[in-house]
Amino acid sequence: MTTELKKKGAESKSSTSERIQLAAIGMEAEFAVIMDGVQVKPENIFGSPKRIIREKMMHRKGRSYHLPTGGAIYFDTGVIEVATPVIEIEKGCAARAGRSLWEAILFLRQELDAWEGANDKDVQLAGFSTHYNISFELPRHEQGTSRTVEQLAYLLAHILPAPVMLLAANKRSTGIGVRPRGDRIEITADFTPDAPLMIATATVIVGIVREVMTWPSYEIGALDETDIPIIRGFHPMPHTSRKGWLARFDCFPKNPFMCDIDNDMWTTTDGRSISLREMGGMIARHFWPNIRRISD
Repeated sequence: MTTELKKKGAESKSSTSERIQLAAIGMEAEFAVIMDGVQVKPENIFGSPKRIIREKMMHRKGRSYHLPTGGAIYFDTGVIEVATPVIEIEKGCAARAGRSLWEAILFLRQELDAWEGANDKDVQLAGFSTHYNISFELPRHEQGTSRTVEQLAYLLAHILPAPVMLLAANKRSTGIGVRPRGDRIEITADFTPDAPLMIATATVIVGIVREVMTWPSYEIGALDETDIPIIRGFHPMPHTSRKGWLARFDCFPKNPFMCDIDNDMWTTTDGRSISLREMGGMIARHFWPNIRRISD
């Protein structure tokens, strides 16, 4: 689902040779551009972010530029993407990342307001997706055959969907993604048009992901040693845009995005019948000490 942002109101493609030295997170948001009621490609209209932002911007790499707010902006296959700086993982890091992202969004909106006035056009931003990035710095010699970033992504695709759905999704959402990106894990979800909810989502994601990274094995069988509920019949599919995994609506026995979240309609692999809300709560409670550790 896209969420329109009315006017009132970085590129992070690092290679494994550019690894972050400290454990860190970052967030990105993608926006479709609606001009005079018609969706357009920003690269076709503006050419470059420099045609939107009035202040002089420093070029980063590729197509991205530093924003005065500290983040970055670039055009990516038909959307405008804004990204936060790298933020070290510590208490309150998700809140700082969320605030940084929304400051960048507000700045972009203000610059588009000025562009509208100069060009006699109406421009709206339609929130498309949010990406939550968490660094993966486990040395290769410690990964062995059971702790690779690819295995971690598949494992997380079984843990994260329920709590992320409850916090960040809506009835028109279609999936929650987990993508291994070499030196980081990227969680993809719909854009959440509410800063506190987005920060809550980031806090839960970071707390869960960083704890799972400490597990002795990332093989799917590791879940058998926990009380984490898994829906019987759920099988994530390959991600539609990049390598990774997607918990899409049709990977479940029924569409979880459309369901009554308080209906005990989900049978787990251990035979329980629980609601989506109960499932999300159980998962959050399992990881609560680590979630609390990084919350603000």
